[in-house]
Amino acid sequence: MFGRMRDDLTTTIGEIRDAGLYKSERVITSPQQSLISVASGNEVLNFCANNYLGLSDHPDVVAAAKEALDRWGFGLSSVRFICGTQQIHKDLEGALSNFLGTEDTILYSSCFDANGGLFETLLGAEDATISDELNHASIIDGVRLSKARRYRYKNRDMADLEAQLKDAADARYRLIATDGVFSMDGYVAPLDEICDLAERYDALVMVDDSHAVGFVGPDGAGTPSLFGVKDRVDIVTGTLGKALGGASGGYVSARREIVELLRQRSRPYLFSNSLAPAVTAASLKALELIGTSSTLRDKLAANTALFRTKMTEAGFDVLPGDHPISPVMIGDAAAAGRLADKLLDLGIYVIGFSYPVVPQGKARIRVQLSAAHSTEDVERAIAAFVEARNALAE
Repeated sequence: MFGRMRDDLTTTIGEIRDAGLYKSERVITSPQQSLISVASGNEVLNFCANNYLGLSDHPDVVAAAKEALDRWGFGLSSVRFICGTQQIHKDLEGALSNFLGTEDTILYSSCFDANGGLFETLLGAEDATISDELNHASIIDGVRLSKARRYRYKNRDMADLEAQLKDAADARYRLIATDGVFSMDGYVAPLDEICDLAERYDALVMVDDSHAVGFVGPDGAGTPSLFGVKDRVDIVTGTLGKALGGASGGYVSARREIVELLRQRSRPYLFSNSLAPAVTAASLKALELIGTSSTLRDKLAANTALFRTKMTEAGFDVLPGDHPISPVMIGDAAAAGRLADKLLDLGIYVIGFSYPVVPQGKARIRVQLSAAHSTEDVERAIAAFVEARNALAE
C-alpha cells in the first residue's frame, strides 16, 4: 500500500518545491539569542525568533532552569492529577494569575494544547463560537473539536462580528474568540470594541495573547491591559515559549470556575505529562524579571520604531503598526524566498513566509525585533535589506 502512497507524496512534495513554497529548516548551532551560529559556521543576526525580550538565553533564566534540575529533577513521568504536580507548578499558575489579573490559571504543555482543550470542554451543541477569520491554527483546530456551532467574522471587523452575534442569537452561550495580536500581520485586535459587543449581546470573550503577554500594555500584561479590559475578558490563553522565556508550555488564565472545569475534563491537560520543572522554574524567573523593570520593554519598543521608520523611508512596504512583528511585504513567494536567502548571505537570519501560512500573493519577510538587538544590529539589518534588494534587481 505505501508504494502507491509514496508516489503521491513525492508528487505533492515536488509541487510544493516547484511553487517556491517548500519550507526548509535551517540548523542553529548556538543558543537562541540575537547573534546565532548556523550549520554553515557563519554567525548571523537573528531577526525572526519570538524572543521579544531577549530572555531565551538570559543568564538569570538559565540559572533558574539549572537550579530547578538539581532541586526538582528532569521530568515528572506523569500527568498532573496522578502524581505530576509540584509546588513550582502551583507557584507559576499563581504568578501568571497575578500578572494577568485573572482569577486562576491552568498550565498546558503548549498553547496549542491549551486552545485544543478549551472549546470542547466548555461548549456543547447548543452553544456557538464566533471566531476571527485570521485566528491562529490552534484556535481553529480547538473550535473544530467542539460540537458548538461555528461562526466566523472578518478580521477585526466589528460590524461583521455584530452580524454573527445576531445570527447566533438562539445559542445558549456565545463565545467570541480572537488573537490578541495576529502573528502574520502584527495587527492588534480591538478588544475594547469586542468587549462592548460581548456585553451588548451577552457573550463571553476569549483572547489568545501569545504574541503580546510580557511586553504589550503599560505593565506588559498583554492586549487586555493595553485596552484596559482585563476585568471584561473571560479567558486568556498564551504561551511560555515566546516572551516568557522562550522554551515551551502554555496556559489558560480565566474565571475560576472555567479553570476548575478544565482541570476535570480538558483532554490535553488530563492526558499530557506535566510541564518540565526546569521550564516551569525558568518561566517563573522570566515573569519576575518582566514585573520588576520596564527596561526590556522600552528597548524592544525603541528597536521596533527604528526598524519600521527607516525601512519605510527606504521604500519597503511594511505593514503599519507598532508591534515588533514587522512584516515586509513582497507578494511573490519565490521572490520572498530569494530575498531571505540573500539576506542570510549578508548575515541576517530571516524567513520568507508564503502560502499556506499566509494567503496566496501575500508572501512576506516577517521581521521580529527583540530587546536583545542593539541599535547597531537594527541598522545593520536595514542596510542588508537595501543591499539584498539592489542585488536581486540587477
